[in-house]
Amino acid sequence: MSIYRVLVVDDSPQAREAIGNILAEEPSFEIVGVVASGEEAVACTETLMPDLILMDIQMHGMGGLEATRVIKLQYPYVKIVMITVSDDVTHLFEALKQGAQGYLLKNLSPSTWLEYLQAIMSDEAPLSRELAFRILKEFPVSLAGEEHIPLTVREREILKWVASGMTNKEIALELAISDQTVKNHLKNILQKLHLENRVQLTRYAMEKGLVSRKNGLFQKRK
Repeated sequence: MSIYRVLVVDDSPQAREAIGNILAEEPSFEIVGVVASGEEAVACTETLMPDLILMDIQMHGMGGLEATRVIKLQYPYVKIVMITVSDDVTHLFEALKQGAQGYLLKNLSPSTWLEYLQAIMSDEAPLSRELAFRILKEFPVSLAGEEHIPLTVREREILKWVASGMTNKEIALELAISDQTVKNHLKNILQKLHLENRVQLTRYAMEKGLVSRKNGLFQKRK
């Protein structure tokens, strides 16, 4: 079993305690640091080298957005999940643009937190439709079209489903293949495109015109 080193960043003592209690339920997560500001987060990332950072968006001093930008520039390997009390996608989308992998609302159940974080660490967490829509608006379809895209037909098909917000399991059911096959395809796609996660894949798909409102970006098959 993989053990993921976690840095918790939140200026609320109650929130830090609550997050600690949630992660204590899952032995695959080990909290290696708990800090209260973005400045401390940057410093501790250098010394602790965590696998995952849970970053509050709004904090005194350096906020979560700025801390995320600084950390991802220096340590692109680390996965950052924003934690917030608001489901307003404006700040969350900005965090994703800075390199964050996802977000969690503080009022979600512990089981939802753990399931989502496990999905983040295995690169299986889907985008919400709201965030996919924001990416579509921010990065309109490129006039360059689909030229010079180094993907097979099946890889392009999987990329489109990823951009629609589908999970690996949903994609596997849609294409009648195994979950592991989907994971392997995604690894190949990320390596070929020199990208890191589903957010960047979705942005790429938008820029290359592989998905749009017309071809059903926000319509999942049942």
